[in-house]
Amino acid sequence: MKTKIGRLRLIAFFEGLSLLILTGIAVPLKYVYHDPSLVKTLGPVHGLLFVLFVFNTLSVGVEYKWKFRTTTWKVLLACIIPFGTFYIDKTILSRIKS
Repeated sequence: MKTKIGRLRLIAFFEGLSLLILTGIAVPLKYVYHDPSLVKTLGPVHGLLFVLFVFNTLSVGVEYKWKFRTTTWKVLLACIIPFGTFYIDKTILSRIKS
């Protein structure tokens, strides 16, 4: 948590978890059982985590001089794919020396 990479990894974890809960639990509850309460609660939380993830990714990309074509776009793409942030954490973020 003391470095930008550490914060990005933490935000990535919670963003990925919120996406999985939203798509795997909340949306089915909304459409199958007609209960939108979890979507109404978790939707804005996921949105905030998504925005934080994008801003932090761009900030880390600038600080660590990532090339957009090779690294930054992959990390940004990960936040819209279920399990993507967990994959990116394992393959890219955990290997960066902070």
